[in-house]
Amino acid sequence: MKAVIQRVSKANVSIDNKIKSSISSGLLIFLGIEDADTVDDINWLSNKITQLRIFDDEKGVMNLSIKEINGEILAISQFTLHAKVKKGNRPSYIKAAKPEISIPIYNQFVKQLSFDLGKDAKTGEFGANMQVELINDGPVTILIDTKNKE
Repeated sequence: MKAVIQRVSKANVSIDNKIKSSISSGLLIFLGIEDADTVDDINWLSNKITQLRIFDDEKGVMNLSIKEINGEILAISQFTLHAKVKKGNRPSYIKAAKPEISIPIYNQFVKQLSFDLGKDAKTGEFGANMQVELINDGPVTILIDTKNKE
């Protein structure tokens, strides 16, 4: 699994010009899933995200987690995170999992994320054409690949 995590002051996702989900202070997560992803990847990534100390404490130091600030999470599926661009100019998405594999993994990830956060994570709609708006706070953007845990 690959995740792009952005600390945001607000974010929302729209489908057909209607807001599906929105959050205030918290994390916007773009999630890419590949065939090799497992329950271990789901659990490890969810725990890592909810424990990341990337929010400012009273001294202005990034020392607090999403849970400690009672923040919100918006998780969006994004197969393009697995784009391969070595050859030619058209990205290849050969490593991105097909929907029959990625939908159950995405749903389980959101469920685990909600459990680890202690409240429901918000989502877009898997496979939909979504428009995402955000205000990146910092900016803070973290990239995580569960295949590079070490």
